[in-house]
Amino acid sequence: MSNGISYKLIVATCGVAFAIIAVFAYLMLDAQRRQLLAEVERSANQLSETIKSSTHYDMLHNRSESVHRIINTIGAQEGIEKVRIFNKEGEIIRSTDPGDLGHMVDQHTEACDMCHTVDKPLERVPASERTRIFTAANGTRTFGIINPIYNEPSCWQSDCHAHSETQKVLGVLDISMSLEEVESNIQAGRVRLLIFALIAIAAISFIMNWLVKQIVLKPVGDIAKATRTAAGGDLTEAIVKVHGDDEIGKLAASFNVMMERLAEAQRQLLQSDKLASLGRLAAGVAHEINNPLTGVLTYSSFLLKNAENQPELKEDLEVIVRETKRCREIVKGLLDFSRQSASAARPAPVNEIVRNACRIVEHQLSIQKIQIDMKLEEESPVVNADMMQIEQVLVNLLVNAADAIGDNGGTITVETGIATAEDAVNGRPSPEGMARIRVTDTGCGISAEGMNKLFEPFYSTKGMKGTGLGLAIVWGIIEKHHGQLKVDSRVGSGTTLTVLLPIARSAGII
Repeated sequence: MSNGISYKLIVATCGVAFAIIAVFAYLMLDAQRRQLLAEVERSANQLSETIKSSTHYDMLHNRSESVHRIINTIGAQEGIEKVRIFNKEGEIIRSTDPGDLGHMVDQHTEACDMCHTVDKPLERVPASERTRIFTAANGTRTFGIINPIYNEPSCWQSDCHAHSETQKVLGVLDISMSLEEVESNIQAGRVRLLIFALIAIAAISFIMNWLVKQIVLKPVGDIAKATRTAAGGDLTEAIVKVHGDDEIGKLAASFNVMMERLAEAQRQLLQSDKLASLGRLAAGVAHEINNPLTGVLTYSSFLLKNAENQPELKEDLEVIVRETKRCREIVKGLLDFSRQSASAARPAPVNEIVRNACRIVEHQLSIQKIQIDMKLEEESPVVNADMMQIEQVLVNLLVNAADAIGDNGGTITVETGIATAEDAVNGRPSPEGMARIRVTDTGCGISAEGMNKLFEPFYSTKGMKGTGLGLAIVWGIIEKHHGQLKVDSRVGSGTTLTVLLPIARSAGII
């Protein structure tokens, strides 16, 4: 499992998803923290302005108790840690914590350092720089904001105040607010994002696992199963169902094409092995039995002539003569089949080959009331072939077509032309650059079982009339010429045999 493609894709996807969610969570939490702190800052700033406005009149008239009461009332609100007022020397003169009164504040603490970082204290500080976040004595994180109390005309013109007109800042209002609620909200956001991340990763893992199984593993599994079937030697069953037109679908389609071509190559190899073995056997057997058959035929024919007055003996001798002649035809076919003569290849017009073959069988076909309809291309393709052997191929095909039609008459159509993609043979290369000779009859057709055994030696659909060597010889000659043979047939509708031969490069068409 740890080495499976599904596991690797899920781990990789979850890793990427985790990294994206982590970055997203960091940015979300940082934005939430900034937003909450901005809200706290706004609230604290409004609160400090409210305190200054509320205590302005009482401080102007030096009503310390009233100022103290206002500070304590506001400081008692939830979330406010302390409210303090420092004078210009840094002494705490008002505070919600009585213990702070009278204490001097170090000018380099977090509340004062922002204004006293230089030799001369700053008189105006931007609101964004008057805030601070620190850890209080009780361990809680605290937000603090200072608000300077500026010297106004009403302060230095009053008879009861001793502030100088040149003094710009009279003191500082400092407010400290607890960030516990903010931290709680941030922590809750972290938990929510963590739960979301876990759910998202689990959902992505489940979806990825399902998608990988449907899109990748199932088609690849079918291909692997077909490969094992092919490895067992059954190439005809090693076909994969094509799922879609994506890369895996194209792979499955290519695999099917490869299996079809391998099956065709296997069939051709088996056929070649059969023909080679049979050729060697035929060469020996034919020569061994030819002489005894000639002797048997000669003596049986002589006896038949002298048995005119003996009907029973004559009938038996006729059977012997007939079967001996049949054996002689089989021997002749074996000799033709085993003959390994080299092809005298030369450029030959296809139309001329067809005319010669039709002329040879014309008389025999006319006796059977069979007409030949020749549809020859005006510009005849020229093939580089042994003209006599190709004529032998056509004669065999024409004779077979005539036998399929029978004695009731019919038509054999012979066409020539240039091969097209429709003429392609399953598992074979495209027939481009080939000449086509097509022989179509109106006979009985061939069954599906017969189509599978059509080119096997000694298989015949003619019963006692045939030797079963004709199409085997045809197949061997066409293969020797690097051609192709295609058969299309339907029972009761006739048969079409298409011979494809490479066109001679130097001759082309004439």
